[in-house]
Amino acid sequence: MSLPGLTQQRYDAAMRRALELARVAGLAGEVPVGAVVLGAEGEVLAEAANARETEHDPTAHAEIRALRAAGAVLGQSHLNGCTLVVTLEPCTMCAGAIQLARVARVVFGAWEPKTGACGSVRDVLRDPRANHQVEVVAGLHGEDAEALLRDFFASRRSGECG
Repeated sequence: MSLPGLTQQRYDAAMRRALELARVAGLAGEVPVGAVVLGAEGEVLAEAANARETEHDPTAHAEIRALRAAGAVLGQSHLNGCTLVVTLEPCTMCAGAIQLARVARVVFGAWEPKTGACGSVRDVLRDPRANHQVEVVAGLHGEDAEALLRDFFASRRSGECG
C-alpha cells in the first residue's frame, strides 16, 4: 500500500521503532507486536510490546501497555491529540481502549483479518454511533509487520523457539 509522502515521513521513525519492539518481543516468545505513542507535537511519549506470556496477563497487548505508559507520562487518561503507531491492526479490546483514551489517530502496519477492529473485521474506531472517532491510517511498513508475524507463527508450527 502506498501512503502519502507526508504520512510516511511523519510516522516512519515511530513505526520502525515499533517494528524493533515487535521483533524483540517475538524473540522472547511473545506475538511480535510493538506500539509507540506520539504526543500532539510528534514526540515519543511511550512505547511497548506484547507481554501477555511474560506478564501472565491477557490484556498485556502492546497497545494497552503503551497507552497506560503514555497516560502516566501525561498524568491523565485522555490522550487528546496523540497518535498510536502499532505494527498490527488493533483488536476490539485495544480499539475500545484507544477510543476511551481519546487518541486522535492510529497508524498501523499489517491488517488483522481475524480479529482486527479498525476496518477489517470491525471498525470500532470510526463507528458513527460513538462520541469519539479516531483517524485510521493503515499499511505503513505493512509488509515488514506481516513478515514478522508470518515468521513467528511459522517457527511456532515447526517447533522452534523464539
